[in-house]
Amino acid sequence: MRGEYSAGMGNGGLRERKKARTRETILREAFRLFRERGYNATTIDQIAEAAEVSPATFFRYFPTKEDVVTLDRFPPLIEALHEQPPGPPVTVLRGAFRTAFGSMTAEEIAAGHAREVFAATVPELVAANLRKSPGLLRETSEILAGKAGCDAGDARLRDAMGAVFGVVTLIWLQWAHDPGMDGPAEIDRSLAHLESGLTP
Repeated sequence: MRGEYSAGMGNGGLRERKKARTRETILREAFRLFRERGYNATTIDQIAEAAEVSPATFFRYFPTKEDVVTLDRFPPLIEALHEQPPGPPVTVLRGAFRTAFGSMTAEEIAAGHAREVFAATVPELVAANLRKSPGLLRETSEILAGKAGCDAGDARLRDAMGAVFGVVTLIWLQWAHDPGMDGPAEIDRSLAHLESGLTP
């Protein structure tokens, strides 16, 4: 991925990296202000000022303040799912988690996890994420169905997703209480165990 680029591709890559940095800066400053002032008391203008961008730039990345939370896809699982080859749902999901975390730096993973932990402690942010969850689960199941060659409503697909996300949720909770834990590695080990049929 870091091979030679033509001038055009190089410029495109620079633009994408700049956009990613701007997005991360907005997220970082937004959550800093949420912690300091409270979610409801923090305005979009304040977030934009802290991130040194205009309100118009903020809206290009996040249509609303709530979207700062619900569009913070950590890790970027949906994008990673599209990159996976066809296979059983658990295998595809394990590969997607590995790809998603592998696309992030250690600092990005730490910052993203800290945001997730914080969002789980603020009722308004919990509610915002719950409202978003059905859509994300539906999107995930549709992608997985295509990879597994089955219908999105297949009960086996539902069961596989439930098992994977149940394991990931338990690790997430453990990771929240143990910041020094290597969360991505633990998720991969646990999903490998699930992939093997939970054999010893």
